[in-house]
Amino acid sequence: MNEDSPPRQNYEDALLGIVGEMSTAMRPQAESGAPAAPSMDSALEAELGFDSLTRAELLTRIEQRFSVSLPEQVLVQADTPRALLRAVLAARDLPPGAEEGPARPASPASAESAAQAPEGAATVTEVLRWHLHRHPDHAHIILHGGEGADTPITFAQLHRHACSVAAGLAARGVRAGTTVALMLPTSAEYFYCFTGVLMAGGIPVPLYPPARLAQIGDHLQRHAGILANAQAPILITVAEARPLAALLKAGTGTLQSVLTPQEVEDTAAAPVHAMPGAHDIALLQYTSGSTGSPKGVVLTHANLLANLRAMGLALSVDSRDVFVSWLPLYHDMGLIGAWLGSLYYAFPLVVMSPLTFLARPERWLWAIHKYRGTLSGGPNFAYELCLHRLAHADLAGLDLSSWRFAFNGAEPVSLQTMRKFAARFAPHGLRAQAAAPVYGLAEASVGLTFPPPGRALTADRIDRAAFVHTSRAIPAAADRQDVAAERDVLEIPSCGRPLPGHDIRIVDASGCELPERREGLLQFRGPSATSGYFRNPVQTRQLFDHGWLNTGDYGYIADGELYVTGRAKETIVRGGRNLYPYEVEQAIGAIPGIRKGCVAVFGSPDPDSGTEHIVVMAETSATDQAARSALQRQALKTALDILGMPPDHVVLVPPHTILKTSSGKIRRAACRERFEHGGTGHGQAAPWLQIARFGWQALLPQLRRGRHAAAGLSYSLYAWLLFAAMAPVTCLASVAMHRPAMGWALSHHAARLLLRLAAVPWFVQGLEHLPRHRACVLVSNHASYLDGIVLVAALPLPVCVVAKRELQTQRIPAAYLSSIGADFIDRFDNVRESEAIERLVAAVRAGRSVLLFPEGTFGRESGLQRFRSGAFVAAARAGAPVVPVSLRGTRSVLRDGQWLPRRGPVSVVIGRPLPPEGHDWSAAMRLRNAARAEILHYCGEPDALRVKAQFARRLARPLP
Repeated sequence: MNEDSPPRQNYEDALLGIVGEMSTAMRPQAESGAPAAPSMDSALEAELGFDSLTRAELLTRIEQRFSVSLPEQVLVQADTPRALLRAVLAARDLPPGAEEGPARPASPASAESAAQAPEGAATVTEVLRWHLHRHPDHAHIILHGGEGADTPITFAQLHRHACSVAAGLAARGVRAGTTVALMLPTSAEYFYCFTGVLMAGGIPVPLYPPARLAQIGDHLQRHAGILANAQAPILITVAEARPLAALLKAGTGTLQSVLTPQEVEDTAAAPVHAMPGAHDIALLQYTSGSTGSPKGVVLTHANLLANLRAMGLALSVDSRDVFVSWLPLYHDMGLIGAWLGSLYYAFPLVVMSPLTFLARPERWLWAIHKYRGTLSGGPNFAYELCLHRLAHADLAGLDLSSWRFAFNGAEPVSLQTMRKFAARFAPHGLRAQAAAPVYGLAEASVGLTFPPPGRALTADRIDRAAFVHTSRAIPAAADRQDVAAERDVLEIPSCGRPLPGHDIRIVDASGCELPERREGLLQFRGPSATSGYFRNPVQTRQLFDHGWLNTGDYGYIADGELYVTGRAKETIVRGGRNLYPYEVEQAIGAIPGIRKGCVAVFGSPDPDSGTEHIVVMAETSATDQAARSALQRQALKTALDILGMPPDHVVLVPPHTILKTSSGKIRRAACRERFEHGGTGHGQAAPWLQIARFGWQALLPQLRRGRHAAAGLSYSLYAWLLFAAMAPVTCLASVAMHRPAMGWALSHHAARLLLRLAAVPWFVQGLEHLPRHRACVLVSNHASYLDGIVLVAALPLPVCVVAKRELQTQRIPAAYLSSIGADFIDRFDNVRESEAIERLVAAVRAGRSVLLFPEGTFGRESGLQRFRSGAFVAAARAGAPVVPVSLRGTRSVLRDGQWLPRRGPVSVVIGRPLPPEGHDWSAAMRLRNAARAEILHYCGEPDALRVKAQFARRLARPLP
């Protein structure tokens, strides 16, 4: 052995040092946070991003460090540092097993990391067993009583009681696939019974207890429908609810037994060993029914775990977090987001009753203070309640500095509320960056889009008139700040980007995908998506659109982020305008004398005019006629200021008249039904002239939608006809010339003409940065099949385009690309790729500039991917500058998988040349990081590198 080589037991450390040094050199300087240290089982390509050229550099460094010569097949076959170490030891003729070295005790950090992420678990019950075997006495749930009487529940306690419940249910005939309804308050019994149903192989069906007797009839009717649809033979509830349960039993033909948690537990029965699969149903989550009858969303174990893992990845969750929740356990946000999230990641869940929060909201904040909560939140009304109900004396000594993610979801987010809340509690340590509007729905398990944690509250200020008339989110002018300008501006909060592994899109009424900043119907897909509604094939068919799921919400996407504008079924169409109820409801609810959060604005069809009347229904305690008349006038004026037209009816109703869902959302459809059945009384119909005008105005939206759809299809066909007419001529002429410079010039003018005739708004910035008297390496992001045409149109001087080897096997593309001087590179053959790099170095040294897409390929999901190192190695070896070229808008015009191009703006930004600071691999990595940072700044897409690397690590990590 060479005396300079390390002792045998240090081989592993030395090898990991080399890998870590190279991984750090590849990491962009702008990326925040310390990189995760590579392990012996880290995947070189999937986790660390080592492409073939980087692995070649790695082998060179290993050979120099250990004074060995490694076989060439190691470059291809070795996919982890452990495999490389085996090759090194074999080359040095060391005995087998030496690579393992002495045993090392697990560090506390690694033990904690393993405990919080049971990545190999396929079901919720497997997650519980996983934690039970590792830390049975760990406090999993803390039932917060509010008066210091907090009760911890360990994993062992949860498992023991759940086993008893499962045994009792099995004795009563519960088998795999049997539905069991739960109507329980927040309590230890809820957790025991829910888990027990799963352990028995059953399917839990959470129901919410009645909120108030004033709406008991509506409550009974909805629950009877749920039980009939779910066909649940057993209902578990508290003893006090037995009279209600008896009525439900009489109203359904399936409910057979009504039991309390104490009655269902059976400690003497034989244990149950049900083994559900990943794709078995884990939960029926009945939607709150804000726009119609409740529907049972089918969620499998795989759906739930995929959503929990994606949310945890997006929020960088680990077992050091603390979730403080008052959210109801019958609602997906409290059940899945709070409890099952804590079950999966093993962070403590401090949970209190929703009634405790409603009665004394300060207890929520004090629980965050006491337990140093990091994750918590709720619907918008929770923040409003804290603003209006808490006195300064209630907050003396309160410390909210631990709260890092204060999510706001489940109902429309008020920016005013979030800003006031942040300002009110900033003196108590709440960081402004904690406020986080999120978007989710039961059909996606719970979460769908999150903003990045630690980012300030982000909103889009758009022109109100343009938005309501054309559905285009045009940014408002930033130079006007007067009151009139503010009335013309609509401010919409960003709900962030889709969770890892999920995708969203916006479509029009005909199902065609819309470009950014165009409002339409929001659709999504991903591993968390439901397979449909339980025993409801009609609604299930309406849910799906060629693999995408309809959310029922309107929204638009800007710079890859989601902006939700309202429920599709609740948007009022009047005079060719889309009117959104929520903004009007918020403003009228702020009028003194009107009950805040108890205002419903909806459209009521008028059969005489063929259009919709705008109805405002608001709760008030006022009984004096003069006071009620004044409130009506003020409500009318407020609606007029916002809508630009007066509502047809302003109806004042007594308290508790406005119907709401279990999660507190206004049930506008139910309110409309009550209004139309004459429960509140309304005014006379409009005169014949008004009817004729409204009838014509009602036709305008339909005509406009039809015109937009026809125009979009016509444009797509026109664009393809242009391409079909120009491409063959350009291709044949370039091939016939046999001169790359002339072929490029012809293609350049043809591409510019194509874009001009296709009416594509495009511009090029930074042409002066192109070196005129020396060769360079141009690198560009890759987002669409349109990229090549745009770059040929933008670059006036010929360059050597580097294309993938697969195109060389296709006769027509190969002939054309060769005619303009293209070179072909094999991304998957290490030897051929190295040869291609040498050809590029020779071409650059000979004075020819080259153009590459370092991402290698593209997909439909936005985001700048990892850059391969070939272009930058060639630039460093040739001593040539790298010129970053940023493309923006091409993905929106022609997205992967979408063959109908849309008209949209496209820009090309050519950056300043980046000269190499050396000729070695490290210099190439510095070039790569600098060019990628420049392109990321201008391309308008998120950085997918870090998220994908983390996701790959989690998927690749073996189960301990």
